[in-house]
Order: sequence, then structure tokens, then C-alpha cells
Amino acid sequence: MTEPPLHGTTVLDLTRVLSGPYCTMLLADMGARVIKIEQPVKGDDTRAWGPPFLGGESAYFLSINRNKESVTLDFKQPEGRAVLEQLVARSDVLVENFRPGALDRVGLDYASLAEKYPKLIVCSISGFGQTGPRRPEAGYDAVIQAEGGLMSITGPPDGQPVRLGVAIGDIVTGMFAAQGVLLALLARARTGRGQLVDVAMLDSVSALLTYQAGIYFATGAAPHRIGNRHPTIVPYETFAASDGDFVLAVGNDDQWRRFCGVAGIQDVERFATNKERVTHYDELKPILSDVLRRSTREQWIGRLRAAGVPCGSVRDLHDLFSDPQLSARDMIATVEHAALGSLRVLGIPVKLSETPGAVTNGPPTLGQHTEAVLRNDLGLSPGDINRLREQQAI
Repeated sequence: MTEPPLHGTTVLDLTRVLSGPYCTMLLADMGARVIKIEQPVKGDDTRAWGPPFLGGESAYFLSINRNKESVTLDFKQPEGRAVLEQLVARSDVLVENFRPGALDRVGLDYASLAEKYPKLIVCSISGFGQTGPRRPEAGYDAVIQAEGGLMSITGPPDGQPVRLGVAIGDIVTGMFAAQGVLLALLARARTGRGQLVDVAMLDSVSALLTYQAGIYFATGAAPHRIGNRHPTIVPYETFAASDGDFVLAVGNDDQWRRFCGVAGIQDVERFATNKERVTHYDELKPILSDVLRRSTREQWIGRLRAAGVPCGSVRDLHDLFSDPQLSARDMIATVEHAALGSLRVLGIPVKLSETPGAVTNGPPTLGQHTEAVLRNDLGLSPGDINRLREQQAI
């Protein structure tokens, strides 16, 4: 087995909370060395987010910071800034998610960095981007889900708009940022120069709208909330069996015929095409609901899967993480944490046959690697390190 694809790439991580740490975790999983810079004493904001805490460590922080090294550094102080400059000079990528303009005031804007380090790739993650009239605004996931249109199409038609159960605005922005870094690394291999990767939360959430945006562009009408229904495929939603909810996802007309054979529905031809099923949804839905209430969820799932009709239980996380499929796919990993011992974390969803990534190290304790990085990477003596500590620069 060869080294993971980002082996030999050093990422200086100035991010905190979720969008940036998620990006750098993806890079670390694929072999990049990620040096996470944290505030002395306080650290990343999410170290205080909880409960739950495990042995004093935030479960939130633990979920998105594996495979990283933690260095505490106050780079607003001259002594800390000098250390940061040395780390920047040794890095391939710098990732930050400060509000636009915040780093300009300390000379860490892209133009200044590019002049001194022309091969450096700088990834700047923000709520609204590095350009445009809303550039100065901070980005918060709930606000972005609302203003990005997601909440307008999520939830029951007669209820309130609903945000997703995870911070999808932050997470998808982190994913796009990681993609941008990889693209910039490919470009640098050809040109020898770095560049700015500008990723905004509002842009990222807008990009998720895909076919909903297509519907709007085609009709001029804003899609509205329709619960768990699909706007252009029927039946494709949640139904109640006699003992619980399950999802039925009939994606084409052949699956519809097979579903009707299993369910004993006689009106096969009346709703033969997906167009007819969408058009006559209000007539079809009560028929389906009445039939599907007659058996248990597991009975329906067994019959429908045997017939090749897509369906699945609405499962909680206990059920999900008990599924042997996730274990077979290495989607639950165990790592060693410096303070907690064995720790379970999520695995890596991207499986590479020749150069796979790996979850090898637990999330770091605050400042766990400060001395090692300063000593081994920068060549600082114990006396130098003690002076930095006395100055509260680390």
C-alpha cells in the first residue's frame, strides 16, 4: 500500500467551530499534516460546547478534529506572530474562517501572504464570501439555512420552516473548501504558484438547491414546503406502516409496477407513468396510505426489497450504528485519545483502492503538540519555548 494522496502536504489550520475544521479534517484523513492553531487557554470555541463532555472533552469538538496536531499560539502578539510566520513559510496550505477583513488588520490577508509566499494556497471560508455587498457579515449555519432557501423547502406544508438536524450549511461549505484546496494543489503542480480559494456558506447552500433551483428557473415560482414528498417523483416519501414509519422511494415506472404487485394495488394503469402519479398525487396518496397501514414496517420492507423496490426504515442513530453494513465499510473507527483512551469516531466515506486515507490519531488535547512542533519543526530551544510561555504567546 502506498502513502495516502496528501502525504507530504502541510496544512496550517487557523479555523474554528465547524466549516473550517470539517475541511481540514477531510484533508487530514487523506494524509495531510494539519497543524491546528488554537488560542492559549481557551482553544477552539467548540471545546466549550456541551454537554455532553467525555472526561472534560467536548463531544462536538471530538467529532471533527481527529488526525490533527494542536498548537496554542497567540499570533496577535509580536512573539506569536513571528512563530506563525515560520509555520506559514513551511506550509503548503493555510485555511482560515475569520470574518472577511479580520486578518487584513494583522497583515495576514491573501495579497500580503501571496507576496511573501507565492506557492502558498490560502483557503478563506466565510459566510458571504470575500466579495460582494454582504462581505463583512458573519455567517452562522441557522441564518444561512434560512437565507439560502433550504428552510423554505424543508418541513410540513402547514407548519413552520425547519432547519436540518445537522449544520449542513457549515458542513457542505467545509466539503467545497476541501475540494477547492485539492483543485488548487493540482493547479500548483502545473503552474508552481498558489492561489486564493474563496468559499462562502451562502454560495455553498445555494449550490445544494440543484433541481429545486431548476424548478424555479423553469417556472418562476418558488417551491414550497411539501414535507417528505419529492416534488417530481411519486411515490417517494415517508409512509406509516402499522407500527412505524418507513420511506418508499419508487424511482421509475417499472418499480411502480413491481410495487403494485407486492401491495396488491389494482389501479396500476391509472397511475402508470410518473407524470400521472405526480399530477394525480392527491388521489393516489390516500390509496397508498390505506394499503401500507395494513402490515408492519419490517413486513413491507422485506417484501418490497425482495421485489427490488427501494425502501427503508426511519432509523435513529442507535439503529444506524448497529447496522453491520457500516462496520463492513469501516464507517466506525476507534482511535486513541491522549486523555480519554479509546474513542469511537466516524470513518472516512471516500474509499480509495490504492492510496486510501486513514483515521490514525485521536482529536488533540489543547496544545498537545505545541512543544513538539516548536522544537522539532522550528528548532526552538527549551529556553525559547519557556520565554514564549511566560509571554503568554503560547
